[in-house]
Amino acid sequence: MLTYGDMVTLLLTFFVMLLTTATIDGHQLRLILAAFPGLGSLEGGNTLEAGPLAELGNTIESLPSMERGRALSEARREAISIFQPEIQSEMVRIQEDERGLVISLAGDSFFETASARVRIEQTRGILQRLSRLLSLEILSERTFRIEGHTDNIATDPNGPWPSNWELSTERALAVLRYLAEFGVEESQFQVMGLGEHRPLYDNTTAEGRAYNRRVDVIILTDGHL
Repeated sequence: MLTYGDMVTLLLTFFVMLLTTATIDGHQLRLILAAFPGLGSLEGGNTLEAGPLAELGNTIESLPSMERGRALSEARREAISIFQPEIQSEMVRIQEDERGLVISLAGDSFFETASARVRIEQTRGILQRLSRLLSLEILSERTFRIEGHTDNIATDPNGPWPSNWELSTERALAVLRYLAEFGVEESQFQVMGLGEHRPLYDNTTAEGRAYNRRVDVIILTDGHL
């Protein structure tokens, strides 16, 4: 029993080390999964080996859907790398959802309260790094969407923003102007203002409202163009 226990402990340690040091490549993972649809009643899959596929006249490595998936995976790794300090301070958040790769810019860090003027002196470096990310060759044919979001606190109807629709739209446009100025092709963008209608958290708390005030820069999947 002691020998068996030692062996199980060593195996557990081995697999934990594999998990904690692994870098998951989404492209390679899809390549592996593509070889297993032959289990059960499903038809057999293609070979795992990267090479010619006779029935398609193509190669596994160059299939369009896999290339698009690999582009998002590489963009995610690059974004996490270049925004590591801002991710830790929660100025920038990175996630993936059905829209694609979402890079969220914290509204309170980028804008004054009830203002669409970018705090460019404090955020210039972040926006320049974001523009370099979006200018990567692997993203040259992608479409980007900038979405402005606010909390549910009403704007001053006598001020410059009659409602949160206008404020959120103008904040998204302000980010677009700087990204275009820093070199991203303007024709690749879409811009939306969603006001308070797509909250991430409950607006009943100050912390929740702070998270909801944001501008999302999204590298879109093909289904959300």
